[in-house]
Amino acid sequence: MLRTDGPEENKMGIMPVKRLLITMSLPMILSMLVQAMYNVVDSIYVSRLGENALAAVSLAFPVQNLMIAVASGTGVGINALLSRSLGEKNYDNANKAASNGLFLAVLSSLAFCIFGLFFSRLYFSSQTSDPQIISYGSDYLFICCVFSMGIFLGITGERLLQSTGRTFYNMITQGLGAIINIVLDPILIFGLLGFPRMGVAGAAAATVIGQFIGMFLSVFFNFTRNTDIRIRIKGFHPHAETIRNIYRVGIPSLIMMSIGSVMTYGINKILLLFSATAVSVFGVYFKLQSFIFMPVFGLNNGVVPIIAYNYGARKPERIIQTVRFGTCIAECIMLAGVLLFQFIPDRLLAFFNASEHMLSLGIPALRIISISFLFAGICISLGSVFQALGNGVYSLIVSACRQLVTLLPLAYLLAVSFGVNAVWWAFPLAEIVSITLSTVLFIRIYRKKIRPLYECPKPERCPE
Repeated sequence: MLRTDGPEENKMGIMPVKRLLITMSLPMILSMLVQAMYNVVDSIYVSRLGENALAAVSLAFPVQNLMIAVASGTGVGINALLSRSLGEKNYDNANKAASNGLFLAVLSSLAFCIFGLFFSRLYFSSQTSDPQIISYGSDYLFICCVFSMGIFLGITGERLLQSTGRTFYNMITQGLGAIINIVLDPILIFGLLGFPRMGVAGAAAATVIGQFIGMFLSVFFNFTRNTDIRIRIKGFHPHAETIRNIYRVGIPSLIMMSIGSVMTYGINKILLLFSATAVSVFGVYFKLQSFIFMPVFGLNNGVVPIIAYNYGARKPERIIQTVRFGTCIAECIMLAGVLLFQFIPDRLLAFFNASEHMLSLGIPALRIISISFLFAGICISLGSVFQALGNGVYSLIVSACRQLVTLLPLAYLLAVSFGVNAVWWAFPLAEIVSITLSTVLFIRIYRKKIRPLYECPKPERCPE
């Protein structure tokens, strides 16, 4: 039954949109920047161990990305369901979304723990025969997977805070976890302050310790500061209908982000046809581009609950204002990234102890791939609209067409036809396909879901 009692109107339905989006997104953007920083610092320290160490961490990235995809994809479903339920004043459903979301996070972490225990070495052996890369990589991946509880519960807890507009706490959880990771990296990798020298495994240990710190904080804030929801542990039972509703939106998003892991694995296999250095370049690119993309993802983490809430509250003008302003900010961030990659790629690569060979491959790679950034900003913004309105399958279609149908085949054809430097052109070409398809699908969802809200703002007065 729909409840009418509960907290007063959430700020997502009444605060001016520009101020709302900034106040909700700025903490997430800042925390995402810190997250990007520790990703980069992690690889900077690892690069001091040699190119094989950097290549091992780069080859592990698809599995790490898959963990993030599962956690974030499920989080998108939780976010959309919880925010929409709050907009509809259905507080029972909001509480069920929160409790069942945490339950799903625990199950997901157990699945990756099993993978880490039994399949880490097999994963690396499927990509390379270099014994040093296999040894470095399997040690690194084992730690990240076996102790994945931190990342799963941490991301889920952050999504619950985002769904209710409490993104300031996420800045604390992600920021502190990232800072601890950055501090521990050199200590554990090189054996400083009396700690044993762990090498690449030390980077993984620093990562999971930072993730657990963030997890404990996010759980604490949800239980003590998040008054819009009540999480029940005692007497909890999984609610099948809530889980179905979470995954109805979350699975397309989960698959969409997982496709990125398949793409990265495939590109790594193509680049290994040339050298491990080419893989290192691709890994460095992913670390550097996180400085550009992570803030945009942080922005969209603020966009999704605003759109979902106002859709539930039947306020279409606020939805459109959010889309316009969010896209504008995303494009400004992407433009800054393009300028950096075009004008100082050599300086960016120098942070990773790049050899002359790595510079010769990396400079044209960064310049070519960065062309795609301006297209990507719009596509990411439109994808957040699809997720917030319960059409995550649209994001899945766009992602599959960009990464599997276009990017991977193009990269392989360009590699075998023109060499390693031609591989990078597959990225801007695939992004052109993505923005075309995203625009067509946005027009469709506008006509089906947003425009009817203008025509009939009060559902009880609408014709059947």
